[in-house]
Amino acid sequence: MTAHRRSVAGDALYARLLGVAWSRLPVEIRDMHQSAGVAQGRSTVERGTGTLARLAALVLRLPKAAADTPISVRFDFSDGSEIWTRTFGDQEFSSRQFAGHGKWAGLLCEQFGPLTFAMTLALEAGRLSLGLRHWRAFAIPLPMWLGPRAVAYETVQAGRFHFHVEISHPLTGLIVRYRGWLIPSPSSRRCRRSDA
Repeated sequence: MTAHRRSVAGDALYARLLGVAWSRLPVEIRDMHQSAGVAQGRSTVERGTGTLARLAALVLRLPKAAADTPISVRFDFSDGSEIWTRTFGDQEFSSRQFAGHGKWAGLLCEQFGPLTFAMTLALEAGRLSLGLRHWRAFAIPLPMWLGPRAVAYETVQAGRFHFHVEISHPLTGLIVRYRGWLIPSPSSRRCRRSDA
């Protein structure tokens, strides 16, 4: 990260996708999505126990089961996209988030290796929900009935940013569920890389 930083509330990825709804988000959620740097907290991770579920989690490098583990998320911003590097205990995995275009215009896209998922962002009663709408593997669009099921949302509880992510599939059952809370470091708030 560079030493020079600037305020970017207007050009944050989630702000661009949400439009006027961005200003209605709780400040804790807005801070999380416009902060370059590291956020830290605690998380509980559950993993599916079936063979296919374990294989899917291994391929995607998803976190191991843990009842209560430290979590940190590093946010790096560049060229309108975001790299989220999540560390659960001593296990790390990353994804890239960016705005969709063409058929996926207006959707939040998240790429995990060869897989990309396109999601809606919806604000309901102070909760930001992500709804899976499309997916592709190796740049090949695939039908939704073949894809995973996802439940993902962000809330604020007792003044803290909380997250809930659950991924399953009809053939595997639960693959992973992780939930917990994060607090951005004070030096990260309302800041972003100068090359964003």
